[in-house]
Amino acid sequence: MEKAIQHFTRHGFGGSTRELARELGVTQPLLYRYFPSKEALIDRVYDEVFDKSPAWEGGLTDRSVPLNERLRRFYVAYAGIILREEWIRIFIFAGLTKEGINNRYLNKLHARVFVPVLKEVRHSYGISEPGSNDVLDAEVELVWGLHASIFYLGVRKWIYGLKIPKDVDAVIRAKVDTFLAGAPAVMQGMRKDGAGKQ
Repeated sequence: MEKAIQHFTRHGFGGSTRELARELGVTQPLLYRYFPSKEALIDRVYDEVFDKSPAWEGGLTDRSVPLNERLRRFYVAYAGIILREEWIRIFIFAGLTKEGINNRYLNKLHARVFVPVLKEVRHSYGISEPGSNDVLDAEVELVWGLHASIFYLGVRKWIYGLKIPKDVDAVIRAKVDTFLAGAPAVMQGMRKDGAGKQ
């Protein structure tokens, strides 16, 4: 699996199983003995990279800890998982060439991170529940903004080949602080507007 992950990280999902078998020092038929198809191998690689991540979101709802500290801890830990070369590149390749494969991960992210983060922001800042799906969708976009800004550090490094700050943890903490400095006020404004218009 390590070699397969490295192979698809470098070549994308267009990389050949013949070349992978050569890199492993085995025959292609032997490779297919363990994985009946290239699709089965890709599914296993995807599971190894994305679905075997630890349950890093558990502390998000621990209200004995201040919200800013919870979010800082969560996103620093999360960045330690996603800002690796294989994670970023395979996720990008999957989005470009394997339609729908990233939806499993993104649906989990929505349910296990975005929804709890919004619930905790509402609780900490005394904000009422959204009165419509439009308001909820607008709130989710605020969390997407925070999340995407952290993901983009990996894109800059592993896709564009650009330098990123050495102290990534400090950058992430600043992004969380920026989110909390603005998002609650925007969420409160959505209730006054009544429709989540931005």
